[in-house]
Amino acid sequence: MIDLYTWATPNGWKISVTLEELGLPYTVHPINIGKGEQKQPEYLKINPNGRIPAIVDREEQDFAVFESGAIMIYLAEKTGRLMPTDRQGRSRVIQWLMFQMAGVGPMQGQANVFYRYFPEKIPAAIQRYQNETLRLYSVLETRLQQSEYLAGDYSIADIATWAWVRGHAWAGVSLEGLPQLQRWLAAIEQRPAAQRGLKVPHEVKLDNATTQEAMVKSAQTIVQR
Repeated sequence: MIDLYTWATPNGWKISVTLEELGLPYTVHPINIGKGEQKQPEYLKINPNGRIPAIVDREEQDFAVFESGAIMIYLAEKTGRLMPTDRQGRSRVIQWLMFQMAGVGPMQGQANVFYRYFPEKIPAAIQRYQNETLRLYSVLETRLQQSEYLAGDYSIADIATWAWVRGHAWAGVSLEGLPQLQRWLAAIEQRPAAQRGLKVPHEVKLDNATTQEAMVKSAQTIVQR
């Protein structure tokens, strides 16, 4: 059994969707980041960085894993699914996973902050992060012209990137002129496991107050990647 500590953010959805795709049993422990629950001492014992998500694998002597990408790799390796076991295939998935963690998440997160929440509108900052997000999207578009999914077969790299790209409008970034990215986004959106994972720890819409709070908190804490 997996204990999942999470909230409704792109990084949180990365793990709930992965667990749903893998069919692993898990118990949800909501960590309300709007109330600062991620900074409570009992949670810091699981994730010393005080961010969501994190897991505890009860089947492995209560082994704790934090950082969303590390959790995804752990779960994929635990089950032998959503990531190839051969060296090149595994590397390809990890490359695209790192692309999301080092690029798409941080840049789109900053676009969210400056476009939606920063107390002063700074056009240069908004443009800088929106343009960089769009540049990263163009890299994805090129890759998806060559392959149905980012690393060949559907993998944790797709889940991680999709969880962020699906919120593109929240960052003020359009997918116009990116037909393969739109195709890929829609295909994953239709997966039953993705739909179930988006309801963890609660179902939200990108235009309601709960999600607004979650998205800004995620964007403001992009160090969790």
